[in-house]
Amino acid sequence: MASPRVGEASLPELTETGSVQSSTQATPTSSPPGPTLPAPAPQQPKERGWGLPLAILIVGMFMSVLDTSIVNVAIPVIQKQFGVSTDQAQWITTSYSLCEGVVVPASAWLGDRIGLRRLYIWSMLGFAAISALCGLSGNLETMVAFRILQAVPGGVIQVTCLTMIYKIVPPQKIGAAMGMFGLGVVVAPGIGPSLGGYLVEYIDWRLIYYINVPIGILGTIAAIVVLPQIAGARGHRFDLPGFVCIAAACFALLLATSEGPTWGWTSYSILILFAAAINLIALFVVRALQSEHPLLDISVFKSRPFVISLILTVFLCSGLFAIVFYIPQFLQNGQSLTPWHTGLVLVPQAMMMVILMPVAGRLYDRFGARWPAFGGSLLVGVGSLLLSRVNVDISRPELILYLMIWASGLGVAMMPIMTGGISSLPPAVINSGSTFSTLTQRVAMALGLAVLTAMATTQQRQLMADRSALLSGVGANVNPQILEMQKQGLSGLLPLWEQLQSEVAAQTYSNIFLVCGVLGFLAAGMSFLLPPGTPANGEKPMVH
Repeated sequence: MASPRVGEASLPELTETGSVQSSTQATPTSSPPGPTLPAPAPQQPKERGWGLPLAILIVGMFMSVLDTSIVNVAIPVIQKQFGVSTDQAQWITTSYSLCEGVVVPASAWLGDRIGLRRLYIWSMLGFAAISALCGLSGNLETMVAFRILQAVPGGVIQVTCLTMIYKIVPPQKIGAAMGMFGLGVVVAPGIGPSLGGYLVEYIDWRLIYYINVPIGILGTIAAIVVLPQIAGARGHRFDLPGFVCIAAACFALLLATSEGPTWGWTSYSILILFAAAINLIALFVVRALQSEHPLLDISVFKSRPFVISLILTVFLCSGLFAIVFYIPQFLQNGQSLTPWHTGLVLVPQAMMMVILMPVAGRLYDRFGARWPAFGGSLLVGVGSLLLSRVNVDISRPELILYLMIWASGLGVAMMPIMTGGISSLPPAVINSGSTFSTLTQRVAMALGLAVLTAMATTQQRQLMADRSALLSGVGANVNPQILEMQKQGLSGLLPLWEQLQSEVAAQTYSNIFLVCGVLGFLAAGMSFLLPPGTPANGEKPMVH
C-alpha cells in the first residue's frame, strides 16, 4: 500500500501504522520523488496493558504451530486405519504445508482490509471448526480436503499474530514480548511429539484434532474481550496478479521439496517445478515494482538487518526442523521407543526453550540482536556437533544433554534474530515484513528437511551397500557366524539385517546433525553483520 503524501494521511491509516517507531521517524528530512511517509506523528502503543493481549496471541500461535508437528506422530496409525500407503498418508501434512504457503502472502492484505483483530477472531473460529471436521474424517480423501481448508486460517493466524505484536507492544518492550511469543513458535514443535504420542498411544488419534476445538473457542472469546481494536486500511485493492505469482511460486517450491525424494530430484517434474518457482518469483518482483498497490511491499529488502535476519532464519530453521524430525525417527526406529516415551525424551529440550526465550527477549531489549544471535547460534552449532555423536548404543541421558545444549542456543538466538529484523522496518511495511518472515520460516523448514532427507537417502544406500560388502565373502573368507545364520533361513539373517539397518541409520543421522552444526556456526559468524543496537532504544530504522 503506497503511503499518502504529507498532509493527506487518513485517520485509519495512521491508526493502523502508528505503532512501532517514534514520532521523530515519521517525518522525513527530505522528500524523494514519489510517495513519502505521513507527517503526523503516529500513535504509540500503550506502555501498559499489553501483557494480556500478548498472552492471547501466544495461545493462537501455539495452536497453529502445534498442529504442524502433532499430526506427524499419528500418521502411521491413520495409515493403518484408512488402509493407505505411506506416500498417500504423507499428503495429510503435505497438503497443509502447500495451502499454508499459498495463503500466507494474502494475510497482510486481509489484515489491512478488515482489521487485524477481526481477522484473528475469524481465523481462530475457522481453525477450531475445521479441526473438528478433520477429526470426523472417515477416509484419507476427506481428511486431506479438510486439512487444505484448515491451512487457510492456520496460515493467517501466524502472520496476524506477529503483526499485532508490533501494533500493541511499545518499542522498548518488543524484545521481552517477542521472547514470550517465541514460546508458540519454537516450543510447540518440541511438545507436539510428546503430546501427540500420548494421545495416539493411550487414547485416540482423533484427539490431535479435537484438542484444537476448546482451545480455539476459549481463545476466540478471550480475543473478543481483550484484544484492542486496530483499524483496517480502506481503499487498498487486492493485487490479484501479484497474489497469483507469489502463491503459485510457493506452491511449486513446496511441492518440489515435498515430493523430490519420491519423484526424483532430477526428474522432469521436479525440475519444472523449481524453474516455475524461480520465474514466478521474478514476475512477482516485477509486478511489485510496477504496481501502485502491490500485495507485499518489497521495499522491506532495503533494510540490511531485515535481510540478514532472514538469512539467519534460514540457517536455524533448517536445522531446527531436521533435528525435530530425525531425533524421533532415531528413537523409535533405532532404539525401539514408543511414541509416548519418545516424546518424553524431547520434553527437557522444550523446557530449556521455555526458560530461555523470555531471557533472550530481555537481552535483546538491552543489547540488541547481535550478541544473543551470536551466542545462541554458537550453542546451536556446538549442540548439533555433539548430536552428531549419535549411535545405536548412546545413552538416554547423554542424548538429552546434547538436545538441551542445542535447544538452549535456539532459545537464545531465534527471537532476537526475528525481532531485530522486523524492528528495523518502518511501521507502514510491518505487515509485509511479518509475511516475508513467516514465508521464510515455512520454506526454510521444508527445503532444509528435503535437502537433508535427499542426502540421508543417498548416504543410507551407500552405507548399506558398503557394510553388506564387508559381510560377504568367498570360501574361507566367509564369516562362520553368518554361515550358521544362513542355515536357519531368512529368519536367521533377520537379526543381522535389523542391526545393520539401525547402525546405518544412526550413522546417517550423525552426518545430518553434522551439517546442522555447520549451519549453526555459519549463523554465528553472520550474526556480526547485525547492528549492535536496536531501534527500540530510539534509533531510526537502519534501512539502506
